[in-house]
Parts: sequence; structure tokens; C-alpha cells
Amino acid sequence: MSKRDFLFELGTEELPPRSLFTLARSLSDGIVAGLDDASIAHGEAQWFATPRRLAVRIAGLADRQPDQEIRRHGPALTGAFDAHGQPTKAALGFAASCGVALDALGQADGPKGAVLAFVTTRKGESTRALLPDIVTAALNALPIARRMRWGAGEQEFVRPVHWAVMLLGGQVVEGEILGLRIGNRSRGHRFHAPRELTVTSPAKYLDVLREKGSVMADAAQRREHIRSEVMAIARNLGGEAVIEADLLDEVTALVEWPVPLAGRFDARYLELPPEVPIATLQAHQRYFPVRDAQGRLMNAFIAVANIRSRDPDKVRDGNERVVRPRLADAAFFWDADRRVRLEQRCEALAAVTYQAALGSLLDKSKRIAVLAVRIAESLGADAALARRAALLSKCDLLTAMVGEFPELQGVMGKYYAQHDGEAAEICTALEEQYWPRFAGDHVPATKTGQVLSIADKLDTIAGIFCIGQKPSGTRDPFGLRRASLGVLRCLLERNLDLDLQQLIEAAVGLQPVPAPDGVAQDIWAYLMERLRSSYLESHSNRAVTTELFDAVIGSDPHSPVDIDIRLRALEGFLILPQAASLASANKRIANLLRKAPENISGAVDTAYLQDAAEHRLFDHVVAMERAVNPLFARREYTEALTQLASLRDDVDRFFDAVMIMADEPEVRANRLALLVRLRDLFLQVADLSRLPG
Repeated sequence: MSKRDFLFELGTEELPPRSLFTLARSLSDGIVAGLDDASIAHGEAQWFATPRRLAVRIAGLADRQPDQEIRRHGPALTGAFDAHGQPTKAALGFAASCGVALDALGQADGPKGAVLAFVTTRKGESTRALLPDIVTAALNALPIARRMRWGAGEQEFVRPVHWAVMLLGGQVVEGEILGLRIGNRSRGHRFHAPRELTVTSPAKYLDVLREKGSVMADAAQRREHIRSEVMAIARNLGGEAVIEADLLDEVTALVEWPVPLAGRFDARYLELPPEVPIATLQAHQRYFPVRDAQGRLMNAFIAVANIRSRDPDKVRDGNERVVRPRLADAAFFWDADRRVRLEQRCEALAAVTYQAALGSLLDKSKRIAVLAVRIAESLGADAALARRAALLSKCDLLTAMVGEFPELQGVMGKYYAQHDGEAAEICTALEEQYWPRFAGDHVPATKTGQVLSIADKLDTIAGIFCIGQKPSGTRDPFGLRRASLGVLRCLLERNLDLDLQQLIEAAVGLQPVPAPDGVAQDIWAYLMERLRSSYLESHSNRAVTTELFDAVIGSDPHSPVDIDIRLRALEGFLILPQAASLASANKRIANLLRKAPENISGAVDTAYLQDAAEHRLFDHVVAMERAVNPLFARREYTEALTQLASLRDDVDRFFDAVMIMADEPEVRANRLALLVRLRDLFLQVADLSRLPG
């Protein structure tokens, strides 16, 4: 069976840059999945994307599907023929459904005896015939939030489509895609090469577009070209470019033929907080700022044009002309905002709705203040600073600067608080309240910042849960997953030993709506799911498994810091040779207690201890309680579990020699009480009955 490379390209109007690469990857994955479902052998897949095209190239597609043997089982032989050997309706119906005469059927062994069977071979279809449907299915499955129509047709896509290329080897695959006749004609750059380009084979696709169409279709190569050129230009300016990955991706998605060039702005705008010019350049213009060797912002930027101009100075002038009024506006906002102290904006927060059922931003600030004071007192931090920071935390949302640059919330609060003469820790905390903002972002460094960040996020989580809007599926409009991970990271990475269950209950109690039954427990469970995921995803160097995590959670810890200590201790315990036997014993104990009709306490009456193995285990358990309870109180779990491992032999002898479910009620209850005492020792670290094995 011969193999040939495959190419598909869809030409469109300018695609949304932030979803371009997701669309391209999804298209490639969808086509590959379609080929796999159709049992068409293939090699490596590559995706390409520019603002005006999505493309996929796959190596070594088989020319056709393999032939497929089809087996169908029909009625049992006992029901296929009557007493006279004549076929029944069931047999005739089965033959008819297979499209053959009765004598073409055979026999096979079924689960309950011999049955009628039909065996045939379905010849594999040609790959060429299947490809249009496979590609169409992949296009229909793309993650497009809103599709649009164009012209008079009924076709829908994220943007209007203008051409479609599909090649298998050097031959065009006949058919239609989104109402367009498939061909081998692509198009070049909208300005440099606005003409049709003939693609003669998948292997020549990139070269044809680059050499004849002024299009760099390989997004990875285009991205690296932009990065290296921007860095080189910055070095020539005597600085270093600020290249954030998200901005680099977006710029890569905006151009087909990138031409980076430097520009400058008035040096007086360097008197603004550096985040302001950076936000102007990055968020508004998609330009790359430049810093000097000392890390200070320079009055220079690097733009990436989508054309190779004969007069670069005009392009540069145009970019500088666009930046000028934006920076002038920012300077005006900076001066105007500082005329009003942050604290003077507090009462105005009452007119800004946070959430219809949860009140205004002022209401939220007051709730955060109460919670922040409680957290600060628990940590031995300055409660007055925490309360002041909480009351000022949302004031910068009313400033003109944050209105223009929402991404600077908190940052501008810090600068305005500094101008107002607030305490340094309060100023820093106003910025840190939003940390961490994304995966891998830093967590607050100051105590007041940590307190404010946790209080703000817990209030958000509690409020949204209380109004019944918790995340479902992939929907998380209030960012509760991010907020939950932020709380957990702050607690763990800053070693803040707080009773999170109590804080959740406090946050729920502060909400202005009646709390649904069990909502605090639901929030705790939600946070623990996030914590479980973070361990499974981020701690690959550790042996944390779902079962290990569940075992620790089953012992009812209230502090993520405590959970982490228990996990590390349990990891070490499971290496010991006694661990498997003790885990098995705990599992057996849990099963016995679950079936016990009585409500068993841990009170053991020595008068009912009959067997020597009972006496020995009881004495050992009592000795262990005296030895390890002080260790548990100090959270020296590793040492405590090491000592508890010595129980194994006595536990094994007890189960071997003693009939636990004795006929006498008193003896049975006493033996179960002993097991409760034994299990409670381990439950101070983890529920070993939840471990596998």
C-alpha cells in the first residue's frame, strides 16, 4: 500500500489572534482523530497558522483503509430452526438483515452456545474519498464560541472563507469544504503578493508561500524570527526587550510577514510609574518595551509591522504618532487621580455594584476587612494594617487610570497610596491582593499582602457559592478556580498555618444572603479538589497519589500546611515493611466498624479482655498513645508513624487468634472498642483504610 503526504489549507478573513493557535492545533488534532477512527495509517502531523489561514500537513497517509472483516452473530441455533429443521422467522430475518440467503450463513460459538453467524470482508475505501468528510468534521468540531455567516450561503465559520487547498501527494482531492470547491490555489500576503499561488505538493507548501507569497506560514518559525529580531534591535538601542510570552504569541498571530522596527516616545513619560507606559505599549499597541542594563524603562519600543515598507521611517513615524496621545492621556490621568486621596473614594464604592445579590464594592471591602482582621490575628500580623488595607483595597477601581487600564488594578492602588502617605506595607498589600494572578505567578511577600489576598479570594468564593453560581464543567465566569489555587498557594508557599475550614465558615457567615445548607462543606470540598489536582500535576517528583491524598483528607485536617506535613510523613511511612500489613488491618477495621450494629466508642473494659493476644494489643495501644500523642501535638508525624509501625506483629496476632464478632455482646463490643482505639491512633495522621491493597 503506497503512502503520500497530505495538505489542507483553509484561507479566511483575518482570524482572531488570541484563539488562532488553539484553532490550528484543534484542527490538526481533529483531522488526526478522524484518520485514526477511519483506520487510515499516517505519520507525523504539523499545523500552520497565519492571520488569514489555517493549515495541516500530515506525512505518509495510506492510500486506502485496510479491508475489514465483519462478524455478526444472530439467533441461537436452537431458536433458528424448528423441530422439522425448517428455518424460523428469527433465522430468516437475520439472513435478510445481512443481505444474504440463509445458506450463506455459518455458525459460531456464542456466550450461551452455538449461534448463526455471518462473516464477510468489507473492502477499505480510498483515503481520497474519505478526506473531505474527515476535514469537514474536524472544522465543525473546532472550539469556536460564535460562528458567522457570509454572503448568501448557509455556511458558518469563525470568519468568512475564501479558498481551500487539499492535496494528497501532488493531486487535488476533489470535493467541497464550507461551500468552496477544493483546489491547489493558495494566496500570498494581502499587500506583497495579492495573487493566487499554485501549491504542487505538500512538501513545497512552506517554500511556495515564503518565496512567492511573502508569507511565513510556520507559526513557530515566525515566532522565533520575531523574538530574535526584537532582541537584536533592543541590543542596538543599548537595552533589552521586555518580551512576554502571551504578547509574543499575539503579535505572531497578527502578522504573516513580520518586520520589527524601533520607535521612541517623549522621555518625560518615564516619570510615570513604569507599569503605565508598559501597559500602553503592550496592551493597547502590541509593542515591546525596552529596559536598560539597570532594568529601568527606556523611552523606546519595538513594533512589528506586517509589511516590508520601502520607507520604514514613515512606518516608524506612524507607530510613534499613535503612542503619543495614549501616553499623554495616561499622564493626565496620573495627575488628576492623585488630587483625590484613596480614602476619599471609599464611600463612592457604595454606588458600584459588585454583584447584585452580594451588594456593592463597599460592602465587599467591609467584609474583606472583617475577615482580614481575623486572619491577621491568627497569624500574629498587624490587624490594624490589615483592616486599613482591606478598606482601601478597591478604591483604585474608581480612578481614571484603572478605568483606562483595568490590568493595572492594585498596581495603581499601590502608587496612589504611596502618594497619600500610607504605611509602606499597606501600599505593597494593595498590589499583592491580586497575586497570584496566573499559574506560576508570585504569591504575596508581605504579611498584610498575604492576609488581604486570602481574605479577598475567600470572600469571592464564599459569595459566589452562596448565590448558587459555583463553577460547572468548563464554565467559571467568576474565576473561582484561580482564586482557590491562589488561596492554597499562598498558605502553602508562605507556610501560613491557618484553620481554613473555620475561615470558610467565617466568610460564608459574612455574606448578605442566607447560606444554603452545607455550603461551607461544599467550598471546603471544592478547595480540596483543587489542592488534590495541584499535587497530582505539580508534584511529579513526589509519590502523592489520589489514594494517598484521600487518606490524609479522611483524617479531617483543617490546615493545608498540616495536610502537606501529613502527606510527607505518610510517604515515608509507606516505605516501611510494616506499612502494607497495617494498612490492610485498618481496612479490615473500617469494614468491621461499618457493619457493627452498635455505636462503638473507644472505651475498653479490661475485665472483658479474654485472649492473651487481646491483652498484648491493648497494652501496646495504651503505650503507643502515651508515646505518640505528644508527637502528634507537635506534628512530628514521621516519628509518630515510625513508632506506630511497631504495632504490626501484635495486630497480626490479634486478628489471627481472636474472634472479634464474639457471640457475647459485651465481649464483642469491647473488642470493637479496642479496634477503635487502634484506628484512632493512625487517624491522627491519615485514614490508612483508604490506601489501595
